Amino acid sequence: MNETAFGHRATLFDEEPDAEAPGPTRKAGVLAGVRRLDPVLVDRIAAGEVVERPASALKELVENAIDAGARAIEITLEGGGAKLIRVADDGHGMGPDDLALAVLRHATSKLPDGDLSDIRTLGFRGEALPSIGAVAHLSITSRRAGDEAAHAILVEGGRTGPVRPAAAPPGTRVEIRDLFFATPARLKFLKSPRAEAQAAAEIVRRLALAHPAIRFTLAGDHLSGGTYPAETDDAAGFLRRAARLFGAEFTANAAPVSASREGLALEGHVGLPTFHRGTAGHIHMVVNGRPVRDKLLLSAVRGAYADVMAGDRHPVLALRLDCAPAFVDVNVHPAKTEVRFRDPGLVRSLVLSAIRDALGRAGVRGATTGAASALSMMRRPGGSGAWIPAAPRPGAFAGWQAPPDTSPAGGLETPPSSGGFGEDGQAGFDGVAMPTARQAEPDGSADAETHPLGAARAQLHETYIVAQTRDGIVLVDQHAAHERLVYERLKRERAGRGISRQILLIPEVVELDAVEVERLAGATEALASLGLVLEPFGPAAVILREVPAALASGNLGRLVRDAADALAEDQGLMEGTGHDGASPLERRLDAVLSRISCHGSIRAGRRLTAPEMDALLREMEATPFSGQCNHGRPTFVELKLADIEKLFGRR
Repeated sequence: MNETAFGHRATLFDEEPDAEAPGPTRKAGVLAGVRRLDPVLVDRIAAGEVVERPASALKELVENAIDAGARAIEITLEGGGAKLIRVADDGHGMGPDDLALAVLRHATSKLPDGDLSDIRTLGFRGEALPSIGAVAHLSITSRRAGDEAAHAILVEGGRTGPVRPAAAPPGTRVEIRDLFFATPARLKFLKSPRAEAQAAAEIVRRLALAHPAIRFTLAGDHLSGGTYPAETDDAAGFLRRAARLFGAEFTANAAPVSASREGLALEGHVGLPTFHRGTAGHIHMVVNGRPVRDKLLLSAVRGAYADVMAGDRHPVLALRLDCAPAFVDVNVHPAKTEVRFRDPGLVRSLVLSAIRDALGRAGVRGATTGAASALSMMRRPGGSGAWIPAAPRPGAFAGWQAPPDTSPAGGLETPPSSGGFGEDGQAGFDGVAMPTARQAEPDGSADAETHPLGAARAQLHETYIVAQTRDGIVLVDQHAAHERLVYERLKRERAGRGISRQILLIPEVVELDAVEVERLAGATEALASLGLVLEPFGPAAVILREVPAALASGNLGRLVRDAADALAEDQGLMEGTGHDGASPLERRLDAVLSRISCHGSIRAGRRLTAPEMDALLREMEATPFSGQCNHGRPTFVELKLADIEKLFGRR
């Protein structure tokens, strides 16, 4: 034994350890020798990667049917798929020799030249059928067009029977019974039959969207069942299939997407920012006919909706991306739901810009579901659809007199206000100029009703603007709407010549805590690009010297505090490039702009004149993304005249 420099004994390689010294305990037989595993056991181990639950087994079978050129696929489930999964198609079918090879591992007809960079089918590994057969009772019956008879083969727990003649129409029918009977431990991890059935139905939904030209039929217990008729394999057919999945309201609340760049083609429809869901389950992306849940594509979608949708909501969209097979690697995971792109930056940029362009072209559109929600709140629960008012209280109208009519001819409330038109024809809202006010229609003009948001008719509770259109009314949240207008205006100025600043005649001192002062001091250059020029003024204050010209007459102290709060909220996003592809500086600037635009907008409780209200409506119509505020809330709700008539039982 040797003594180390630290006083511990070291054992030489050729010396035996002390008999009484404790050593590692070893399980008998673990190192007895290396041997090859039984082929059936190998298949069951591999099945753990390919067949995770009934839904994953169903996915493999349906993909095989699609690759076989099927035009109609019928799916039947029992016990959520654990008892039975049956998939029947009218595809090319298989002969007896192909049928015998199909249940062998790594046997496939989908890689004729063995080139993994040129995969044009959904399946290619040759693992699905032998993996399923290793853990279940697998039966395959198939017949090629022109053959006199069909043939069948049975695989039970990894043991394959002979190919035998059978009776069946052209195509293939695959049945999986008692899934995981050979691996009982896996059964314990399955969820309830209803949950497994819903997971299987989601797989069918995604594949049905990716291939609208194929008819899909789904039936079974714990399922409402459903049929997706075959559609044309073009943009119109893709939209009709998406409408069947998302509901008919998707068509009225979606914007078309069509963009191409350097061999990539993207098309589909994206939901308006005010048409959203609580989960990301309604984001459907298809790459070369393959439904995927790719992190890169999902991050591009989140970036496109970054400042037009609330952070806890998710968009509804259906997009398909087509590219050369060599541009995308689908051999990433056995489940084949993840892909890798040769140029991920190009893909992210295309998806992000295409969605943003589509939402911008949508103009001032609000989700039709907003009107439906408003109408449902007005209807009496359990009623026939018409609104029935509660019985008036005794004496409620006794002695009531109509208030004197102090409004102008158009019915608009015009109280005194510090805003209004300036000499240049611009309307001001507490110092925030509206650049298109000169385009406002005269009060009560019938021409104004032809605009998408109509003509302003009244202001309710100094918060909401009521406008009349040709076929209905529009209710506008003045603060939310103006917040978006100011935000977009400041972003345009920053992207152009820079935000115009105004020097304060008397610099303003704003008291803050030491942490906020330090945070603002570290971002003085970024804030200066936004029109805020300030510097530390002692340990607990800053002195403000210049402000954005559009916000010069607002509450400057609150403006500085808003900027400090925005920097604090954005602090965790400063490392690296964000999901929207923006640099840390760009994200920081947008966060501050969003906060100060909220500060600089007209507030609830601010009375507006008739020209101011019409100017706000016209500016909304000319500003992208004005259908929702910076926080994703809707800025207006539109009610059609027909909907209003239903409330009063006139329809």
